[in-house]
Amino acid sequence: MGVSQGSFGDAELWGNQSPEPHLDAARLTDDLTEPQRQAVTHPGGPLLVVAGAGSGKTRVLTRRVAYLLEVDRVAPWEILAITFTNKAADEMKRRVAELVGSRSERMWVQTFHSACLRLLRANAGVLGFEPGFTIYDSDESRSEVERIMKDLGVDVKVTKPRSVLAMISAAKNAMQSPTAYLEVDADPKREMVAKVYQRYEDSLRRANAMDFDDLLLNAVRMLQKDADVRQRYQRQFRHVLVDEFQDTNGVQNKLVEILAEYHGNICVVGDADQSIYRFRAADVRNILQFAQHHPDTTTVLLEENFRSTQTILDAANAVIDRNESRIPKNLFTQRGRGDKIRRYAGEDEYDEGRWVIAELRRFRNEYNIEWREMAIFYRTNAQSRVLEEQCIRAGVPYRVISGLRFYDRKEVKDVLAYARLLVNPRDDVASRRVINEPRRGVGAVALTKLQSYATDRNISFSEAVRFSEEAGVSGKAGSGVRQFAALLDELRALSNDLPPGEMIQAIARESGILDELLTDGSDEARSRIENLGELASAAAEYESMLEFLERLALSAESDQLDASAGAVSLMTMHVAKGLEFPAVVMTGLEEGMFPHSRALVDQAELEEERRLCYVGITRAMRHLSLTHAWTRTMWGRRMDAITSRFWSEVPEELCEECSVVKPMRRSTFSDTDYGFEGRSSDFTVGRAFGAATPQEARGSGAEQLGLRSGDRIIHDRFGPGTVLSVAGEGERTRAFVRFDEGQSEKQLVLSISPLKRL
Repeated sequence: MGVSQGSFGDAELWGNQSPEPHLDAARLTDDLTEPQRQAVTHPGGPLLVVAGAGSGKTRVLTRRVAYLLEVDRVAPWEILAITFTNKAADEMKRRVAELVGSRSERMWVQTFHSACLRLLRANAGVLGFEPGFTIYDSDESRSEVERIMKDLGVDVKVTKPRSVLAMISAAKNAMQSPTAYLEVDADPKREMVAKVYQRYEDSLRRANAMDFDDLLLNAVRMLQKDADVRQRYQRQFRHVLVDEFQDTNGVQNKLVEILAEYHGNICVVGDADQSIYRFRAADVRNILQFAQHHPDTTTVLLEENFRSTQTILDAANAVIDRNESRIPKNLFTQRGRGDKIRRYAGEDEYDEGRWVIAELRRFRNEYNIEWREMAIFYRTNAQSRVLEEQCIRAGVPYRVISGLRFYDRKEVKDVLAYARLLVNPRDDVASRRVINEPRRGVGAVALTKLQSYATDRNISFSEAVRFSEEAGVSGKAGSGVRQFAALLDELRALSNDLPPGEMIQAIARESGILDELLTDGSDEARSRIENLGELASAAAEYESMLEFLERLALSAESDQLDASAGAVSLMTMHVAKGLEFPAVVMTGLEEGMFPHSRALVDQAELEEERRLCYVGITRAMRHLSLTHAWTRTMWGRRMDAITSRFWSEVPEELCEECSVVKPMRRSTFSDTDYGFEGRSSDFTVGRAFGAATPQEARGSGAEQLGLRSGDRIIHDRFGPGTVLSVAGEGERTRAFVRFDEGQSEKQLVLSISPLKRL
């Protein structure tokens, strides 16, 4: 009840104090565009600000808050401004304070989670929690889920606790109780997850604890359950403002709707075209349907861009306009047309990488752009490996943003540790790293005993592994140590016959690292698998494992570059959101790479991939270059690539071609071309490692039909058609087919296409 009492006290204080001088309204709006001014001075009621990339949304949001404080005389504690990051919240507080002084100090400017925690701390008893409840981090939650799974007899080696926890998290974000989760679909796996979910909830209760998802969900439950608490906050918050509204999930949207219900003054700022976090449960429908849910909504479009040239914006507009789920708008700028977008098609990823480096040097030499003002974007982390190596070889300083250097990633270091033990069996650091990776039951006590044994006998830790029984390591730990020793013997025998690239694959397979990731099946696990494939491709370039490892050691030393000189930023396009650079190179524009293979059979996924492309393009301020490769090594195999549809969606008149166009190879997909059937990723993983996967792909048989130009075929989805041409051989055979319905032409990879002769 302290909040209610505090509110009245604050109101009295506000009325009695000598307020600081008002800012003239004109001073808050005279440097704004007309649409920005409309948003800032909005008189009240629902307000949707559709803020295109680079349109000054942060300025509008902070001026709106300052206007409420200074012109409309709203008390600070009556304003709730929600952001997604602490950095954004701090920036908003700073900017508002610069405009209105100390009167901004008592505003609620917080992230969703911090705002919910503040609500729950004051009212935890409504849900039966004590005020001092603890918050589980992800590791603690995963550990508890694992314990529960074991109690239920679930094999945690087959079904990973991390995967089950992700399903529970998704259920909470959808506001589903264990019972409601099961009602959606009562298959055996969901039944198991529902049981774990229920026991996990019971455990949290007993421990007076919440996990990160609970902060949001329980805040909503609290407001729904207790009318007094709900009405108290509804009356307090006269204005609710939300930044990056396109990134909200169902629970966050519900929270905002409840808190803004009484006064009806809800202002949301965002851009459906920049909604790229579907994998985090973000629901773009929240912003798309906002006006439908609030019929008296005032919608303001911020279309003037203050960041990029018109050529870059025309490219972004052309790409995103193909999406159906969006609020129409057209970005424009006063910055002039600028240079054309440069495009380069490399023979392979190394040729692509060399051109990227040359392009960076051109930016520096011709336009005096500093290294720190340049960025290289890619779709998946695995792509950074070749780009990092090219930077190192060319002496170009670089940094990988929001992520580890390729060779510093856990799964890569684990496999390399096994490789080091094959070259040097006495490598103690490598041995200690992977003796329990994947888990073999070798815990801290066993490691201490082995180290003591090694120290007493003046031998290496790796040698002590061979004497686990003498070292006093018994039971499950002893069995795990013996398994590790036997594995090293098996790998060492294989290393006598296999070249480095195949040996990396064998390590990943025989150690169990690959199986663990395949069983996990999460997006993170898929990314880690792709990294292992890239590692195998890197090793395949060397004659011996020793040569490969030495090269890595030398690369690490040469990577110690002068930070004061600045560095080129390497990052995924997801990480790039919210950033801007004078010069940007977007790489890997190939079907199955970008858009990702998962998007080839899912229209919603494909639209999100296109939004990601839009985000990448609009990070560039003055110069933008696009690249792809005709062939790319994946999982140690050279694969033909198909140019991304996004490449062709950028109008040719905006582009300067920097490579020789090869008409026979320049083929692209449109949104209706789904020949991959969404299985290319699983197919590649299974074939490269010779491992059985949960979705092991087998050839469709179409690649063995011996199709020729003029042959009639029928496809399970597209119906009958005529073969126009055939290229490639074996599993790589591709056919261009004109289907009877609509006379549409599509390129199909025959080994994974469901078609037969007519």
